[in-house]
Amino acid sequence: MKAKYQIIYTLFICLTGATAQAQERLPLDSVLAKINANPALLAYDATISAQDAYATGAKNLDAPKISAGQYQTPYRLNPNGGALMIQAEQMFTNPAKLKAKEAYMQGMSKVTAADKGNLKNQLMAQARQYYYERVVLEKKLALLQNTEGLLQYMLKDANIRLTYGKEKLPNIYKAKAELFELDNAREQLNNDLNQRNIMLNTLMNRDRQTAFAVDTNVIYQDYETAIVDTAALAAQRSDIKGISRNIELQQLNAQVEYSKRKPDFGVQAAHMQSYGGYANQYILMASVTIPIVPWASKEYKANLKGIRYEVAALQQKKADLLNQAQGQLAGLKTYIGSKKRQLNIYNRQIIPALQNAYKTALQAYDQNTGDLPTVLDGIKSLQTARMAALDRLQELLTSQVAYEREYESTK
Repeated sequence: MKAKYQIIYTLFICLTGATAQAQERLPLDSVLAKINANPALLAYDATISAQDAYATGAKNLDAPKISAGQYQTPYRLNPNGGALMIQAEQMFTNPAKLKAKEAYMQGMSKVTAADKGNLKNQLMAQARQYYYERVVLEKKLALLQNTEGLLQYMLKDANIRLTYGKEKLPNIYKAKAELFELDNAREQLNNDLNQRNIMLNTLMNRDRQTAFAVDTNVIYQDYETAIVDTAALAAQRSDIKGISRNIELQQLNAQVEYSKRKPDFGVQAAHMQSYGGYANQYILMASVTIPIVPWASKEYKANLKGIRYEVAALQQKKADLLNQAQGQLAGLKTYIGSKKRQLNIYNRQIIPALQNAYKTALQAYDQNTGDLPTVLDGIKSLQTARMAALDRLQELLTSQVAYEREYESTK
């Protein structure tokens, strides 16, 4: 009897009895590294390259203009006045304008790069979430497999007892029903696991049905005791860096508008081949624009004023994001601490107490002083508690992912 009890109890507490499948094993770091192949991120790379390419043409000058035709020629078939004129014109944009335009166009790709970083952070958080959900699902499946082995052993023992009239048939059916419930739960867990597998493969831009194993070792981070540094938070958050890049871009835009007050220059040259024996003539003229006159300066002055308001709005948005992030992180630190304490209570108090209750019921059954339903209830209560502990584990890991997404942690 004692040997049988040891076999049953050992079978129940062993949670790693599943046979490893011969398939690719991807730790979390490998999954996160493959996120770089996501088409959404590759699209940002292409956009950045396009903006950098556009910036190379920022210092382009206007095309020269060449014209030819009659100049001051009378309406006669054989004119003895006027001339055939060939003329060329070229405008030279002020170098300060070209430099300001180039700096502005180069700054556009920096904003796009920050936006890419923000999207990458969101995709990384999704990958961590799906990965941890797969880990917990694997642990739940292992728990079901253990419970199934225990119930099958108990059912076999009960059938033997039934042969000798020491067990009741309804109790046999109850044990079978418990086994069928495990089949139903396993089907749901396998479906959830396949869904997470598809989501992870989608994020990695791989075939959706590619099977792979995950690392079920879980690392708890001490985020509940972490000190949030506002400066570090602003330096790490891609969305906040994106606002900073937008502010810099608006300042470069202001330089573009301010450069409009500088004059542009032009040169015009023409040669006139005169008719009627008159001397040939030429034109050589220089020109300069005067953008500071009141009727020409209204636009860039209004634009400069509008840009100042745009910058003020972005600064307020940046402050709002920092404020929200600090609030989210403070709330998550409290939540993480609570979930760790709940998980600790399950593992150190609730589950051990239910294990003792199950052991007592099993001992009584072995000694013919207890009944099978009591043992089955003990198994079910202990499994429910272990499942609840895994639910708390999932909530803890989800909150860690949320913290890492808010802080853009690379752990």
